[in-house]
Amino acid sequence: MAAGRGDTCVQGKSWLCIRLRPGSSRNCSNVRQLYALLCETLRYSSVIEEIISSAELIRGPKKLPMNLAKVLVYDLLFGKGLQCGGRWKSTILAHRARLHAELAKLKVKKKVSSNQDLVTSMGGSSAGRVLPRYVRVNTLKTSLDDVITYFKRQGYANKGKARSIEELVDFAQKSGKFFLQDLHIPNLLVFPPSTDFHNDSLYTSGHLILQDKASCLPALLLDPPVGACVIDACAAPGNKTSQLAAIVQNKGKVFAFDLDTKRLATMSTLLLRAGVTCQELANQDFLKVNPCDPKYQKVSHILVDPSCSGSGMPNQMRVLTDEAGSEKEERLQALSAFQRRALSHALSFPSVQYVVYSTCSIHQQENEDVVKDILQQHPDFGLVNVLPSWPLRGLDTFAGSECCLRASLTETLTNGFFVALFKRRSPEERRLYEELKQSDLHQEEASNRENENKDLVISDSSVQSKRKSEQISQDSASSTKKKRKKKKRKTDQS
Repeated sequence: MAAGRGDTCVQGKSWLCIRLRPGSSRNCSNVRQLYALLCETLRYSSVIEEIISSAELIRGPKKLPMNLAKVLVYDLLFGKGLQCGGRWKSTILAHRARLHAELAKLKVKKKVSSNQDLVTSMGGSSAGRVLPRYVRVNTLKTSLDDVITYFKRQGYANKGKARSIEELVDFAQKSGKFFLQDLHIPNLLVFPPSTDFHNDSLYTSGHLILQDKASCLPALLLDPPVGACVIDACAAPGNKTSQLAAIVQNKGKVFAFDLDTKRLATMSTLLLRAGVTCQELANQDFLKVNPCDPKYQKVSHILVDPSCSGSGMPNQMRVLTDEAGSEKEERLQALSAFQRRALSHALSFPSVQYVVYSTCSIHQQENEDVVKDILQQHPDFGLVNVLPSWPLRGLDTFAGSECCLRASLTETLTNGFFVALFKRRSPEERRLYEELKQSDLHQEEASNRENENKDLVISDSSVQSKRKSEQISQDSASSTKKKRKKKKRKTDQS
């Protein structure tokens, strides 16, 4: 079913189309809430369909369209109550008592007491692990201690520093006014998922940055020194840029590039609110930046977080509407080709010492495969074994892949992510690397020669064995022939 003008469509077991006023989805001020509503409606779809059918909600001459009815019934029975107005709200409210009654009957029928158990019993998906609310303290404007003191005054309980990811998992299942300090990222606080900061004064003033834990890793691992010259190659929307500025303490320079004018304007606003003053924004393609430009002669650290498939981001609708087979493969090939160019270009800056590469993708083509190829093209650089305590490492596809980091909802309680840190080799490191490489080549050649010799020995042995077998056969045949002749002579004599 194709969406008409003004339709927002989400594909589930059937198409879920919400009729909106033309252009209203673009101008909606609560896009996040709308998106969450759609995802949850998809999850409860089978339950809602049965309730609607039993309540006879969509019968009559002015019946409600099924797809719209699903969303409204979800909001009434499982959400925060109907937020819409007009005749559709009146229609749903007229059936409110019947809908609640049918929900109660369905729970009795399925022998469950909770909404989640009802969903699972009817083939719906379990909510599973839930991301907590990660909040990065912006040290350009405040300190961790001051923020902790602020939240205590607001009635929040400080539960201390998390000791394991399992502790964070348990924490994320709860609700209430309390928080933890993250065990991996300094200045990162962890709150229950339902905590909302959009109207909090510390957030609106730029003292707090809402940023997923995995997204904090690239700048943290790049770790430029205070006063360094840094490049953020694909910078918008700017959270990593502001984090870099905080690490260098607003000294030195952070060059930020992005091709999208609107995204760059949004980033400028975000950086202003965050108190960043060391930035230099450019509406420019990073690939066209001249590494030999005197402006960048002091650049020692570069963050490359290029466009990617976004497959690591939690998106139920993407799972349902992703390209199939060849289309998906073509897109990944195009993305990984761009990612290789961007990373290779970053490594070509003459004074650069460290380059961090990251994606919010789970695909090997955009992660380990890119890193492996770039290492072969740039022998002056090697990988740094970062954050040894991190539990999820790169896929075992090349020597040294364990130096890379991966992140996922199930393993690290974050969005899906990938990070690799490149370091320019010193002359001594380069010499040792070349010696090791030559040694490996010699060993490989020796191993190949040994295998060839084994093949020759096996071949010679096979020939000798065959000849010996033939000789034995001949001897056996000759012996048999002699026995027959001797037996014949005995018979003739008798």
